[in-house]
Amino acid sequence: MADSAGAIWRKSTRSGNGGDCVEVATNLLDREDAVLVRDSKNPQGGHLAVTARSWAAFTDALRENAINL
Repeated sequence: MADSAGAIWRKSTRSGNGGDCVEVATNLLDREDAVLVRDSKNPQGGHLAVTARSWAAFTDALRENAINL
């Protein structure tokens, strides 16, 4: 698991106030080569680490599907 020390967590500006969000930290790419993802309702519950390449593929797919809706 990538070390989350120093992670700056953020959530989408499109997120509502319902609390059903994920937070991401991209500021550790140089150190960890990872994007960290966690549940905003349970920030102490751990995080998922994915490579920068995987994260880019994921967000590209989301954008592509949003355009095709």
